[in-house]
Amino acid sequence: MRAVCCFPLDRQRSQVQRCASALQRLHGELANVYWRKEMQALAAHLKGLGLPEGEVSRQAMAFTTAVQIELQRLFAAADEHSDEGVG
Repeated sequence: MRAVCCFPLDRQRSQVQRCASALQRLHGELANVYWRKEMQALAAHLKGLGLPEGEVSRQAMAFTTAVQIELQRLFAAADEHSDEGVG
């Protein structure tokens, strides 16, 4: 039996940044639809690699957390830039 080892999704910085940037621009139902599609594609990819359901769930949760942290960073950076013009 062959083992599959993939780089953890939450450490794939370009993917995390891509999703966070998209979610920063989208709102409401558009953001929900985007996120559902991203997570479905992510799960399908991992399942296609042969990862067990538990690992797929763990990877999805870790990726979600990484995207949330990146969103917080983006919003904080945007606040800093908006504060620069004040004074």
